[in-house]
Amino acid sequence: MNKFWIVLSHTYLTRFKSKSFIITTALFLVVIIALGNIDQIIQLFDGDQQPDQVAVIDETDQLYQGLTEYSEQGEYGFELVDYQGTPAEAEEDILSGDLKGVLHIESDQENYFSANYHTDQLINQTIQNQLMNDLQQLKVALATADQEIDQAVLEEIYQPISFETVAVEMADGTTARSVEEIGVARGLVYVMLFILYFAVIQYGNMIAMDVANEKSSRVMEILISSSSPISQMFAKILGIALLGLTQILLFIGAGFYIIESRQDEFVGEFFEVFGFSDVSISTYIYAVVFFLLGYLLYATLSAMLGSLVTRMEDVGQIMLPVMLLIIGAFMISMFGINMPEAGIVTVTSYIPFFSPLVMFLRVGLLEIPFWEVALSIGLLILTILILAIIGARVYRGGVLMYGRSASLKDFKQALQLSKKE
Repeated sequence: MNKFWIVLSHTYLTRFKSKSFIITTALFLVVIIALGNIDQIIQLFDGDQQPDQVAVIDETDQLYQGLTEYSEQGEYGFELVDYQGTPAEAEEDILSGDLKGVLHIESDQENYFSANYHTDQLINQTIQNQLMNDLQQLKVALATADQEIDQAVLEEIYQPISFETVAVEMADGTTARSVEEIGVARGLVYVMLFILYFAVIQYGNMIAMDVANEKSSRVMEILISSSSPISQMFAKILGIALLGLTQILLFIGAGFYIIESRQDEFVGEFFEVFGFSDVSISTYIYAVVFFLLGYLLYATLSAMLGSLVTRMEDVGQIMLPVMLLIIGAFMISMFGINMPEAGIVTVTSYIPFFSPLVMFLRVGLLEIPFWEVALSIGLLILTILILAIIGARVYRGGVLMYGRSASLKDFKQALQLSKKE
């Protein structure tokens, strides 16, 4: 057991002190702090910048006033200006930067009026869409007045109907989740899916690279003779897991600090800010369980595959099957976010390589029987144990294999070498 802790602490401290870990963590912390203060950063660069001005040339002499009234009611990112020049003169002001655009409104006997918007920026359509919506409302007002239709009657016709979704009570007395609860749960599912997805890719590769690095330096031959392969393999897996936990806690701590430092601007506690305060405790428990089991599953597989390669350059090639599995699970989960009851989501939630993501998705968004979750977790644990047994044998033989080969056919050779030891 003492050798287990030596390998674990060595794996953790070596990675923790590495420049790549320090730089990557520091960059992510800077990004988190910057995103938490993005409004102040934008304000710092913008300063006292005035809102963009949009010129209006109204040849009907009756629409400009209505447009300004609409702009005063909403929060526009631009300001309307009554322009007295010609469209050509306004275009010169656009090119010089004095105007963002010009709205030219002309009379039209058949359609009341027509409008053209002149600008030198066609990528952002926000201003055009806002002006088009306001002009459409003005056209409706002109048409109703022309037909002598009472505006109050028209507003009553367009008044939204009363429509409410009622959850049917189930046999056990509970009801289906409300729209608000599903929305909050969907947010948590999104977060957990991305965390698990990136954790498996980042730390799984880290485990495989750590094993390959020790093989290339011949340190592995000494380690494998002094401790059991399964003890050494799981020491590395847990060491990298603690490293990942340290990194994640630093990120959460940075987010917590930002929210606490700006408590006057944010309403509510830490979880309330992100909308997770109404999520049931069981959902958080399942999130931790599936995260840990998913990590152990892919980490065990990564350590086993990493033992088959000698050079660091071959890690990416041997890890390709792991990447395809986690990408497949992630794609199914993204599909299941909006269709959690789909058949493919239900079936793959019982397949161990997909269940950490897909079953948690179902748990978070649906009311499913406990036995389904227990079955998925049981299959996941059984698969981890099988991979641990096979992985220990492959690991023991694989770490003694040297050469340029980096294919899955080396499994047989690794198993044969483990029997000879």
